[in-house]
Amino acid sequence: MTKRSRARGAQGITTLGIIILGAAILLYFFKPDLFAQLTGQSVAPTPARQISTSPTNTGSQSIQVFFTTPKFPDNAADHSGGVDVHLTDFINTAQTSLEMAIYQFDLADATQALLDAKQRGVTIRVATDIDTLEDDHENPAFLKLKQAGIPIIGGNRDGIMHNKFIVVDSKAVWMGTWNFTDNDTYRYNNVGLLIQSPELARNYTAEFEKMFVDKNFGNRKQPRAVQHELTIDGLHVENYFAPADDATSAIVARLKQAKTSIHFLAFSFTKDTIGQAVLDRAQAGVEVRGVFENTGSDTSFSEFGRMKRAGLDVLQDGNPYLMHHKIFIIDGQTVIVGSFNFSDNAQNQNDENLIIVDSPALAQTFEAEFLRVYAIAQNPPNK
Repeated sequence: MTKRSRARGAQGITTLGIIILGAAILLYFFKPDLFAQLTGQSVAPTPARQISTSPTNTGSQSIQVFFTTPKFPDNAADHSGGVDVHLTDFINTAQTSLEMAIYQFDLADATQALLDAKQRGVTIRVATDIDTLEDDHENPAFLKLKQAGIPIIGGNRDGIMHNKFIVVDSKAVWMGTWNFTDNDTYRYNNVGLLIQSPELARNYTAEFEKMFVDKNFGNRKQPRAVQHELTIDGLHVENYFAPADDATSAIVARLKQAKTSIHFLAFSFTKDTIGQAVLDRAQAGVEVRGVFENTGSDTSFSEFGRMKRAGLDVLQDGNPYLMHHKIFIIDGQTVIVGSFNFSDNAQNQNDENLIIVDSPALAQTFEAEFLRVYAIAQNPPNK
């Protein structure tokens, strides 16, 4: 063999070595389990991701709360490490089953987490609003799921399928005001709750199956057994699904019991019976403070004008985008929260859910969010 041949051979070996080394490095960082299997070496766990939004202390091991934290002015570079990280982590815990009912969905990481769950054998079912599913601007993430064989049903042409929940392995529920979108995560004020409770999970699965199995949405749903009152980690919880359940009456009943304070954050507040309950308690000496989303609050339909004229401490929000909350805090002890806007449509046409939780610690958590949003409403930033 000539020196040139040997040199070419050595060059080939060197090139091959570089390729093998590069492949090993890629396996180590991106497929650590496969690297360990092929080499017999242990791999240190990947460091935890830095998450800017942490769950707040609720005084309960079974309930975690995640508030979005919009920044003003909005910057696309800040669109990472938010509530969506926690949702993705929750999806990644699924081992057997996952039901998702969501109005809007475009989060890339959550989409990939669902695809990964399908790959590892999790049974996944999805329900959404029919208009969302048929809108080319709204449906790309749903289409990716469908292409992977994940069944999706869309419904409610009379109203909107407005739920925002996931049930994992029949034992845990994610719910709240938050749609699973980039805007809802980084521009809008929202909250997501992760609740460990097989009993609550049964309720949400029963509601899901009215849509997915029975193919009934809105006011066409047939009754299914729901445990409206339950105990989670020692806390009294009520759970309602509109329109089948009279969620409005449940809210009014709690407001009528208010003794010291009613604080609220409302994206849409047009329901007169709920507004009247607030006004009645204010006349009885209960402190009332509230923040309305700007959009629509100046119309004759909104309760904002009526409350303002009555001298109540109510403001229009300062978020240049949307204040999307639907929250009541009563006497610093009770929290009402869910997808349910305080409106006729929420009660009579849409697919909605809410919970009522008696917990001073949880109420304190929501009170801190109320005060933050209220302060921004007093001094709005520029868009």
